[in-house]
Amino acid sequence: MQKWVLLIALVFLFTGTAFAAVNINTASQAELESLQGIGPAKAKAIIEHREKSGTFASVDDLAKVSGIGQGTIKQLRDVITVEGEKTTEAPAKQE
Repeated sequence: MQKWVLLIALVFLFTGTAFAAVNINTASQAELESLQGIGPAKAKAIIEHREKSGTFASVDDLAKVSGIGQGTIKQLRDVITVEGEKTTEAPAKQE
């Protein structure tokens, strides 16, 4: 019985990570390369663009990266995200 519980727990653990979206604002070269259609050159271009221009505000901003077009974005839309990287500034005090 304990083996079944362990097996079920492991299935849920690995299934959750398998379906987790890749955050293009924080992803490593290897994480980006794990995406279908993104090889070493495109992954490097994404990272270089991110370092030069800052984080991506939306998935559609990937179109600004050389070598990535709308077809690639459409293919990746469900498996990538930009969540958690938007910074908000405190509103200015009114005197």
